[in-house]
Amino acid sequence: MPELPEVETVRRTLELAIIGETIDHVVAIYPKLITTPLDDFLTQIKNQTILKLDRMGKYLIFLTNDYALIIHLRMEGKFFIKTDEPILKHEHVIFKFKSGKELRYHDVRKFGTITLLSKDSYLESYPLNKLALEPKDLKPDVLFNKLKSKSIEIKAALLDQHIISGLGNIYVDETLFRSHIHPTRPASSLTFEDVETILKSAIYVLEKATSLGGTTIRSYTSSLGVHGRFQNELMVHMKQGEPCPICQTPIIKMKVKGRGTYVCPNCQD
Repeated sequence: MPELPEVETVRRTLELAIIGETIDHVVAIYPKLITTPLDDFLTQIKNQTILKLDRMGKYLIFLTNDYALIIHLRMEGKFFIKTDEPILKHEHVIFKFKSGKELRYHDVRKFGTITLLSKDSYLESYPLNKLALEPKDLKPDVLFNKLKSKSIEIKAALLDQHIISGLGNIYVDETLFRSHIHPTRPASSLTFEDVETILKSAIYVLEKATSLGGTTIRSYTSSLGVHGRFQNELMVHMKQGEPCPICQTPIIKMKVKGRGTYVCPNCQD
């Protein structure tokens, strides 16, 4: 699924293609993806010009004259730029611009969400008002205090966007491997030094992945002609049975809170 580096890559790519475009109207083929009352959404979005593309955690933010369009890609959401082409099976919401260009939201699983909020208050409104800071903005003592009362596994805690934002399954695996911490360790058992290490590892992994355009794997491929290269840098994720790059012990796969998790049983304790 798209995590922070993939969403940032989409943001940067779309920024080159749609800044300055004015929305003529929106075609909602599968309206359940739109969380704002549909009639309000379709009326309010008309004649809005896209002025800026932003991102918070895994959320894309399209800023227009009067509104903030908040988009969560979830598992397999993608965007395509097209012009008067046949609508494909999984293209569910189409933004038609006055220029004739179209921005199409494609989502096989239909898990994504599209929300229109006032530009004046979107940061204080759900879902962004519940979102934690990203690793680069989060102080170790703040994260430590959040984790010390959590009995859940550290992997589950790092996946919780109310605790720390931007990390998903791939980058939590890579962060914990680099931190030499087992994903099933109770979050409350971590020392302050462990938390500092986790933050440093998360920042490194996310920045490296972003610089390489994210990760393109079976469960997530980008659109708009953008394909990430961080899959070539993965140390444990998707590496079941392969030797650990540090100690050569075979990487194992296990389940943590229902998520496929890759671990070196020797390096991570």
